[in-house]
Amino acid sequence: MRYDLFIAGFGGQGVLLAGNLLGYAAINEGKNVSFFPSYGVEKRGGAAMCTVVIADDEVGSPVVGEPSVAVILNQASFDKFAGRVKSGGLCIVNTSLVEMGGVSRDDVEFLGIPMNDIAIELGDPRMVNMVAVGAYVTKSGAVSFASLEAALRETLPERNHRFIPANVRAMEAGAAWATG
Repeated sequence: MRYDLFIAGFGGQGVLLAGNLLGYAAINEGKNVSFFPSYGVEKRGGAAMCTVVIADDEVGSPVVGEPSVAVILNQASFDKFAGRVKSGGLCIVNTSLVEMGGVSRDDVEFLGIPMNDIAIELGDPRMVNMVAVGAYVTKSGAVSFASLEAALRETLPERNHRFIPANVRAMEAGAAWATG
């Protein structure tokens, strides 16, 4: 099986951490992974995006022109990347920051989740990325929740391991939205 995912937002939303987390979870399951981060270094709040490819067989390239799934965390990313999702694919959108009006694609499933609102409800607005990861994993089945939780220990610095239970709760909240 092969899963390709594009995550886009702005710096500070945890885009790269989300992609890295998915990569580590997949590696822990014995899968092959490609993680390709890209971010604007000019200032916090600049563009941040990454591509993650998870596969049972070899991964030829980290570059994905038309991803099967896009996770979009802000309006600029939605405007720029929602049209690139492969026909038959999925676009998971942070409706706390994105107005999806005007989308005229009926060949892509759009899943709107108020990620910022959920993260704030959970007590930490920085958990937007974990809400997104929970929704993605639930919809795709790319990796298990147990692998994600274990991967948090590898991706978060040790000083932040005390936040792992909060991250897991955020992923569970995203999963709940994805199952509707």
